[in-house]
Amino acid sequence: MAFEMSPKAQQIREQLLDFMDEHIYPNEERYWKEAEEKGPWNVLPVVEELKPKAKAAGLWNLFMPGTEHGGAGLSNLDYAPLCEIMGRTHLAPEVFNCSAPDTGNMEVIARYGTDEHREKWLAPLLRGEIRSCFAMTEPAVASSDATNIESSIVRDGDDYVINGHKWYTTGATDPRCKIAIFMGKTDPQNPNRHLQQSMILVPMDAPGVKVIRPLPVFGFYGVPDRASEVVFENVRVPASNLLLGEGRGFEIAQGRLGPGRIHHCMRLIGLAERALERMCRRAKARVAFGKPVAEQGVTLERIAQSRILIDQARLLTLNAAHLMDTVGNKAAKTEIAMIKVAAPNMACQVIDWAIQVHGGGGTSNDFGLASAYATARLLRLADGPDEVHRNQLARLELRKYD
Repeated sequence: MAFEMSPKAQQIREQLLDFMDEHIYPNEERYWKEAEEKGPWNVLPVVEELKPKAKAAGLWNLFMPGTEHGGAGLSNLDYAPLCEIMGRTHLAPEVFNCSAPDTGNMEVIARYGTDEHREKWLAPLLRGEIRSCFAMTEPAVASSDATNIESSIVRDGDDYVINGHKWYTTGATDPRCKIAIFMGKTDPQNPNRHLQQSMILVPMDAPGVKVIRPLPVFGFYGVPDRASEVVFENVRVPASNLLLGEGRGFEIAQGRLGPGRIHHCMRLIGLAERALERMCRRAKARVAFGKPVAEQGVTLERIAQSRILIDQARLLTLNAAHLMDTVGNKAAKTEIAMIKVAAPNMACQVIDWAIQVHGGGGTSNDFGLASAYATARLLRLADGPDEVHRNQLARLELRKYD
């Protein structure tokens, strides 16, 4: 099948490529310097300076399906190559208001929130005025099985009282983070373990919310996603903050994680392309044992295999995006699970080979490869580890022979 972009998406792609060349790539060095100097608790000036430029260029909220809430009205298939371009550098996604976890949270509020939720939280998120976080994973339990979650959401009159200890709560250390989507149990005794959980909106300035610390990802603090540890202690919020209804947390999670997973895969393809580009340039510029590294047999083999792996992952991702557009996220669950395993593993391998070609320099972040590897390796765990997706794929395959 030929996965062709619509004329509208092709036009946006050209604008996006020009913007990347003019504004994003020239500011990467500054971005990393500010991230190191200011850390995960502060806003990076370079990001805030570039956001108005992106908005003025019409390169804003490209991820948002439809046009009702100010989205670009792109299909998943149209968005995929755009997301790939943004994924080439850690700086870009937030500049275009297309970064996790805000994208997933905005889709959740748009899809499952009330008019009041959308006015209070979605509108400023779409304008890029605030940021958000998603509080699901917990340190005390194996959160790859989300039925293990122990946090509680207890009804008390017109309120819910929330208690829980979360970590890898993406974005919580950001001073602009004003709202959390919190997952916990409203009905822990329900015999159906998938009906025990609910999701609720929690303002980050509510009494009892405490951001404990930023969590490093392979030594990187706050780049790109500000992983954080957060405690919620007797936090009281209005009952109207509950999303969709009690016991529907898993339903929301599946609606949220499908697009989120494919967005991660799209960005990883861009990150891997950038690593391959750097690998090739480095291999042509360096001489070892009397000839360019690019002429060494093992390097040629790795460059060729990288191209094969990237294109395989891209085709799988485009196929998943096409099916999400045509038959829906639920019907495309097999393809989404496939790319969630394939893309991070592909990126880890390609980036690892790029590091090897750069020698010792590849382990620093002078070439952006160490942070790229950290991101790719993290995404073999985030939104479900490889093992969970492989198990699901195997069960779906076995059902064909019942």
